Amino acid sequence: MTFRDEAFKIRSLAMQHQRFFSESIPLIASENIMSPLAMEMLTTDLGFRYAEGLPHHRYYQGNGFVDQIEDLTTDLGKRLFQSRYCDPRPISGTNANTSVIYGLMKPGDTVAAPDLAGGGHISAASFGAVGLRGLKILNYPFDPETMTIIPDEASKMIIREKPKVCLFGQSVFLFPTPLREMRDAFQEVGCRIWYDGAHVLGLIAGKKFQQPLKEGAEIITGSTHKTFPGPQRGIIIGNAEEEVWKKIQRGVFPGTISNHHLNSMAALGVTLAEELDFGEAYASAVIENSKILAETLHSEGIRILGESRGFTESHTLVADVRTNGGGRKVAEDLEKAGIIVNKNLLPGDSSKDSQNPSGIRIGTQEITRIGFSKNDVRDLGRLMSLVIKGRSEPEKIREETRSIKSNFNSVKYCYGKLEPYKYIEIFGE
Repeated sequence: MTFRDEAFKIRSLAMQHQRFFSESIPLIASENIMSPLAMEMLTTDLGFRYAEGLPHHRYYQGNGFVDQIEDLTTDLGKRLFQSRYCDPRPISGTNANTSVIYGLMKPGDTVAAPDLAGGGHISAASFGAVGLRGLKILNYPFDPETMTIIPDEASKMIIREKPKVCLFGQSVFLFPTPLREMRDAFQEVGCRIWYDGAHVLGLIAGKKFQQPLKEGAEIITGSTHKTFPGPQRGIIIGNAEEEVWKKIQRGVFPGTISNHHLNSMAALGVTLAEELDFGEAYASAVIENSKILAETLHSEGIRILGESRGFTESHTLVADVRTNGGGRKVAEDLEKAGIIVNKNLLPGDSSKDSQNPSGIRIGTQEITRIGFSKNDVRDLGRLMSLVIKGRSEPEKIREETRSIKSNFNSVKYCYGKLEPYKYIEIFGE
């Protein structure tokens, strides 16, 4: 008896997943597709090797080429983000966040962070990395319509509570954080400013969103696979003083990781280079498509948050679909139609509603990456509205979705071209 059948069952499921996305329109705000050159890095021998520590100070032999790759990746990161420091070793956005938490704070310290209901990320929640570190959490007052912090009220809270660190950044990130407006409060308290740019890192890199390091932030963490179209891992950049930076680096290694997945680090380096060449054009197109999709859905009678400010200034838009059956039903119906979004909590949803929230979250970064134009996005919005408003059965829309997606078979804003859902049949079907 062998387990060959199980191994090939896994392979078959992976191929089915591949085909499913090749025929679907991806609108998850936290996903993207890599370039062919970056994808190639994942298949190299780097994926089998170890490199603990910093370049040229390793605990393993055989790292000569790895050191050169990491040096190049670090330099590209500093150049792209115009920062003093860059650490490309974190293997996820939450790993980057946890490294900063260990580097800057100790149990009992107070950190201010966005509330989950206001679009905050779970790593800054009581049950996430911040809470597990034993930190006291303060949540900023926020505008439920735009999911942005109210600067006057937040400033008063900061002055009153004196947090050691003020963390900004969200998983529902519609508009820039008002950092400049709160600068006086930061200076009065003397707190450290940390910006979690996971969702908007590519927009920051493309200089089409706020520039946190120029607005008072000392540290930026981020995922590298959302609006930043690289591998699934993390990054830390910053302009903090040297001793603070060393503490954060110790938070990375040996604090939260050992080996740092060298093949995806190389893919990150490639993506950093591509962003230096193509990032501004890509970021502009992402935001333009996001605005057009929001306007189209709104014109079809779907409530989109942030109307008073033009719906969004990022890749993300949020729809309130409670009158259309709720976030879970709408997300499931759209999936049946081949349009992939996620259900999402909205302000006012209680914790018991986490699996049946009022909203859906939509992102345009991946469809932009594969070439959707303004007219394509308008067509998509009208198609989505048919499903959301119950004007057509999702299964009837599925064939139209397949037909639309068949026109978008290559990755843009990168070196070279690739049909992203093609794969090599090593073993056959």
